[in-house]
Amino acid sequence: MKITDFATVELADNYSLTTHGGAVPSLQHHVGGKWVSQTGGFTVVLSPLNGEPLFLYPKEVDQTIGFEPFIDGFKNCPKHGLHNPIKNPERYLMLGEVCFKAAVALQVPEIEDFFTRLIQCVMPKSYAQARGEVIVTRQFFKNFSGDNARFLCKGETTPGDHLGQESCIYHWPYGAVLIIAPFNFPLEIPALQLVGALLVGNRPTIKAATTVAVVLEQFLRLLFTCGLPESDVDLIHCSGWWMERLIDEEKSLIRHLQFTGSSSVANHLAAKMKGKIAVEDAGFDWKILGPDCDPCTIGWVAYQCDQDAFAASGQKCSAQSILFYHENWETILPALKDLAERRNLENLTNGPVLTWTTKEMLDHIEKLAAIPGAKILFGGRAIENPNIPKVYGLIEPTMVLVPIERVLGHFDLVCKEVFGPVTVAVKYGPYELDAVLEYCERMTEHLTAAVVSQDPQFINTVLGRTVNGTIYAGIRARTTGAPQNHWFGPAGDPRAAGIGTPEAIRRTWTSPRCVICDVGPIPDTIPEQS
Repeated sequence: MKITDFATVELADNYSLTTHGGAVPSLQHHVGGKWVSQTGGFTVVLSPLNGEPLFLYPKEVDQTIGFEPFIDGFKNCPKHGLHNPIKNPERYLMLGEVCFKAAVALQVPEIEDFFTRLIQCVMPKSYAQARGEVIVTRQFFKNFSGDNARFLCKGETTPGDHLGQESCIYHWPYGAVLIIAPFNFPLEIPALQLVGALLVGNRPTIKAATTVAVVLEQFLRLLFTCGLPESDVDLIHCSGWWMERLIDEEKSLIRHLQFTGSSSVANHLAAKMKGKIAVEDAGFDWKILGPDCDPCTIGWVAYQCDQDAFAASGQKCSAQSILFYHENWETILPALKDLAERRNLENLTNGPVLTWTTKEMLDHIEKLAAIPGAKILFGGRAIENPNIPKVYGLIEPTMVLVPIERVLGHFDLVCKEVFGPVTVAVKYGPYELDAVLEYCERMTEHLTAAVVSQDPQFINTVLGRTVNGTIYAGIRARTTGAPQNHWFGPAGDPRAAGIGTPEAIRRTWTSPRCVICDVGPIPDTIPEQS
């Protein structure tokens, strides 16, 4: 697959990739309300599937662009934002109309297919998984169409101390904000965070991950076609080093940074921003299968475990990283093995891993298997394919069984997140739930989780003693889910960023502002000084 195969779809004039004397397109910055091309300083992004050049990516902001236009974007947005509940409220209506038009556009089969296949080009996953990003993004736009944009900023009032006084709480924007988006959801995450920031009055500058940035560029062209003012957002393409340099130089102008990615980078940026950050970082996500195993449900639960662990080759922050299963669920293991072995490269139900090499994943699996009593239940082998560039990883979906009594002694190894198709299984017995919950307590990334049971008391025990930001409970429980209909973000961290819902947008992209209206009447006598 080549990007140019999909970029030729005649959707609108804005759907275009700029070339510089060759067939490989180069990405453009968008700054100051216009698209701007660099003249040099590019790196070639290769296809994860065949190693062919996909596009040229600016590895630095060269002299033809410079940081100045982006700095001007930060400077020109006031702290009270482009709009707020008191200033420019007509922009809520305008953005509601943009959301409506974008939802309609993403409903068009050709446009839906365009973005689905473009995602597959840069982040190989099955058509259904890639299309899921488009569907979630479309539903998000539906949710905030029309008046829902302004209902998003509905405040609250409290009676005052005396006649004429009232406290009004507003959801206030930060102003100039910065978004750094990840590679694994090239459309969904940057789209929802970008538009969420815009809806409440912020002016974002956004950077996508190098290898997938073409998707965000094309998405911005769609938004501008749907009526978003081009001056409302800047898109910057550069390496992480150059992005860090911009933050170092202008962090006083950046009112808020939203970052999605690894915990180590999140902590590094939090220090640089002196805490002015909202984070959706890594997730070592657990699933607990309760004692009440119904043979009729094993097929479904196995299917969901396979989807959670291995869909998108495990490259989801919500992927099932560890499965605690009660001994009554022993028969689920053959079903999991069968489902995992059906995955293949041809339909991208298993594919290249973009951040771990084959050797790195196999070395980790070997260390897990070396724990006394541990064994590889299935997978654990490399997939040989000469077309896949060596910088990427390609292995069989893998599950390693670790005895419950060995977890604590090898905790850092067992609970190390592998952003690939590797998951750990731990069997527990009738009196070992406390140990399982203690392991959950010791984990540091509390993003998603699941408790699979039909026993309310068991579910309540697990829910009451855990902290994950998003947890499914019940017989259909999963760790991966659609973030446009529930809070999706970590818990137990004051920096937690959510995505998709009104609550997530308000919490991530606004701060409370209290206005106390005090209009009288004036008392007849002035009280004594106190």
